[in-house]
Amino acid sequence: MAVNETVYYEGAPHIGDLIISVLISFFVITIPFGVAAIARALWLRYRITDRRITVTGGWMGRNRTDIVYAEISKIVTVPRGLGAWGDMVLTLKDGSRLELKAMPKFRETYEYIESKLSLKAQEVSGAISGNA
Repeated sequence: MAVNETVYYEGAPHIGDLIISVLISFFVITIPFGVAAIARALWLRYRITDRRITVTGGWMGRNRTDIVYAEISKIVTVPRGLGAWGDMVLTLKDGSRLELKAMPKFRETYEYIESKLSLKAQEVSGAISGNA
């Protein structure tokens, strides 16, 4: 982390994602959802600063992805858990996507990330009206 970098959020996915996924995994067909939620709870970590977004995950938390706000061309959010948490998909200028699953306080986090984007990316994400 750079000396002048301010952390907005650092932590794991929302605990509600784990609880609901484990509860529904009592049905045989939904066991993969429970296993995936346990893996996310154990190894997935988000770090959002005023300069970048870092996602650490994968098996045993060995993969790390860093993106700067200038690389983001669009953000799409989907509320989950009755709106207590949500998923975010960040589309990058090269067409690749970064998923932030079970993000706590996702509406506030969306607003924070959106405020760091270019005006064009804000417009594509629906943060500002195209008629302005």
